[in-house]
Formats: sequence, C-alpha cells, structure tokens
Amino acid sequence: MTIILTNDDGIDAPGIHALRKAIDAEGIIVAPQEHLSGCGHQVTTGQPILLQKRSDLDYAVNGTPADCTRIALTQISSEIEWVLSGINAGGNLGVDVYISGTVAAVREAAIHGVSGIAISHWIKRPLQIDWDVATRLTARVLKELFSRPLPVGCYWNVNLPHLEANAPEPKIVYCERSKDPLPVNYRVEGDLCYYYGDYGKRDRAPGTDVDVCFSGNIAVTQLCL
Repeated sequence: MTIILTNDDGIDAPGIHALRKAIDAEGIIVAPQEHLSGCGHQVTTGQPILLQKRSDLDYAVNGTPADCTRIALTQISSEIEWVLSGINAGGNLGVDVYISGTVAAVREAAIHGVSGIAISHWIKRPLQIDWDVATRLTARVLKELFSRPLPVGCYWNVNLPHLEANAPEPKIVYCERSKDPLPVNYRVEGDLCYYYGDYGKRDRAPGTDVDVCFSGNIAVTQLCL
C-alpha cells in the first residue's frame, strides 16, 4: 500500500523521520518546506505552490499541511491508502485539533475518503523528546490502528505521553476528546499583546484524551467529519 507522510513542523523536522522509521522506512514524504505549527486547515488557492522533488520518496511543498495532502492525492499517487501526519513536537489534544496543521493534514485526507492518522508527542517541560522512544511507541500504536476498522470520513488522532526515565510502558487508551478551552491570556505592552498559557495546566476531565496522555498513556481518539 502507498503511505504518505506529512507534518506541520517541516520536512527537515526530526519527527517526520522518526515516523518513517516507525513504519520501517516505507512511505513517501510530502511535507511543508517550513515550520507551520498552528496553521490549522489553511489551504493555498490564490498562488502557485512550489513542489520540489528531493528524491523519489521525498517532496518538499511550499504550502500548508492540508496543501501537502492535496498535492499528494492529485500529483504524487492515485493509490494512497493512508496519510500519516507527525510525529508532531507537542501535543494535539482536545480542542487543539481545530488549530493543528498536523491534524488538518489527515482531516483533508478524510474529506477525500482516504484513511489518516495524526501522531503527536506531548512535551512535559523541561523534558526533551527522546525520538527513539517516540519511534517505538508510534510503531506500536500504528500496528494496532492499521488493523482496526475506520469508517469513511473518520480519522485517528494519537497523542504520545512524555515519559520519565524508568516509567512503566504506556497503555493504548481509546478515549473521548476534551472539549474544554486552552488556558489563554495575554501580556500587554503598549499596543502589543503577547500570548501566554501553560499547556500543562489545561483542564483534564477524567477519561478525556488530555487526562489519558497527561497520566502517562497513549491517547487515541477517533474523529469524524
């Protein structure tokens, strides 16, 4: 089967190469040239999109993650079975899915009837992501999700926990998405408003994806159009 790999952190980000490693180096990378975290489901229609072929399996797109999915489906292959997006450096939990370019890439796939999985890694500061651990956990969850039925128009959103050294192996937990808002505030200096919010202090209602991931397990939610 043909698998497309994309992200919103850019084609040179370590997460997308960890994702390719998680599926044993299979998959065609079609990813943004630049970091576009938080771009949501923005698409480019009023100007040309540069498609740079780096190799037979690597394409850099001067566009958004949703653009990458559209380009992959129309210009790269007509036999795509999966679009995988990630591994994002940072969580995409709860209402993040409306902001996330990572999730938008697989939502765009679902719009076209193609199955998709978004994979993100929550960052528990001041810890740094161990990409070898992220690769191992991603390989594990993908093996399970590839074998599970997925209705047309739906897609998976996966969030990996940030594990401390010697932490127990996380469980894969299928859960509901949190609908509570992110912590939002602004520091005002003159006419400038600087956003700030402590991601780790967001609401974590029991059983939601935020609670599951923050508790040290792999949160998996099925989202539908």
